[in-house]
Amino acid sequence: MSRGIYPVLQMPLDEEENIDELTLTREIEWLLELGASGFAVAMVSEVMRFSSEERRAQWQLILKIINSRVPLVVSVGAESTAVAVRQARLAESDGASLLMATPPAIFPATSEEIYSYYRSILESVTIPVVVQDASNYMGQPIEVSLYERLLAEFGPERVQFKPEAVPVKDRVVAIQKAASGKAKVFEGQSGMDLLDTHPLGLFGTMPGSEIVWAIKALWDALEVGNTARAKEIHEAISVLITFQTSLDAYVAVEKYLLVKQGIFTSARQRGPVRIILDEDTKTKIDNAFENLQQVVGSSK
Repeated sequence: MSRGIYPVLQMPLDEEENIDELTLTREIEWLLELGASGFAVAMVSEVMRFSSEERRAQWQLILKIINSRVPLVVSVGAESTAVAVRQARLAESDGASLLMATPPAIFPATSEEIYSYYRSILESVTIPVVVQDASNYMGQPIEVSLYERLLAEFGPERVQFKPEAVPVKDRVVAIQKAASGKAKVFEGQSGMDLLDTHPLGLFGTMPGSEIVWAIKALWDALEVGNTARAKEIHEAISVLITFQTSLDAYVAVEKYLLVKQGIFTSARQRGPVRIILDEDTKTKIDNAFENLQQVVGSSK
């Protein structure tokens, strides 16, 4: 896998709330044209709204569409170690390049239990596993000492990280210190932490799929050290992200913007849902989106 942008795919749904393969293919091809280094199927892919069997069918379909052109990161997190291990083994056997797992969130666990959960997943497969702390919208923050234990046991190639608990920068600093600067860390806050974490040896970012063209512009500016340009793009992205304050808000806004750009034909989600965008909110999102387009396009 190479450094870069790994969009978390949104799932287009038909009227029966099954995955719309034609639209998913269009989304993937669009993102490849925009410069995606690979893809991820994770929380905003609505994985928790799919059964275990459907989750496997979901990643198998994506693997078929990408046809080995780029890597796929598969989220296998579950509320039990047994289910997570089963999904990890299946995803590896089906061709995933990298696994990712959030810790159990509905049933809180001790730090030792969470360590055992990740250790079991890592021991059940041979490919790398990303430890995802998604506590900005679900569960509790993972203790930094747990990262350090996993690094000491499995090394920076086998165990990788996507820290999303505040303050993210401090956690990345601690992880890199424990790994002597060799840790593979992904940013996962729609680009919001890129300014702080990119200089710390970031391996990649996993944003949503709706504004990858803006995230790519931000990433490229940081790669060449153009801090002023990066800050300009980051500020415009920040305004749009203010509408994405929870997991369901991420899904609602991302699908709305994918419809706006002609990639999706419907913003349908599997219900029940809490966030339903009203017309006033849509207008504000439209204004922020158009401003972002202008800022990103100003360098062309």
